[in-house]
Amino acid sequence: MQKRGQLTERVAVKAVELLGRKIDVAELRLMPYLQYVMMNEQRIEPVKCNQADRDVLRRWRDEGRIEGDASGLGITKQFWDSINEILFLAYVDRDD
Repeated sequence: MQKRGQLTERVAVKAVELLGRKIDVAELRLMPYLQYVMMNEQRIEPVKCNQADRDVLRRWRDEGRIEGDASGLGITKQFWDSINEILFLAYVDRDD
């Protein structure tokens, strides 16, 4: 059984299927934070984000998956569903 939050082949394949491109570990590891933020205050705390996180957030914004900034964040339903499916495979259903 793999460790939680690893970018396994199964997770990578699902990400390509859902997002249309490969993801890296930095992007995978930011997804739980985005999920938490959207279910709670819907604001990113800049002090909790490093440069790699900001790069991923910029990419999601450029792709139209999220909108807004640190003062208020929105997410598309499609992206919400996609990250939840990816997170399930990476963090919950860890039996490859």
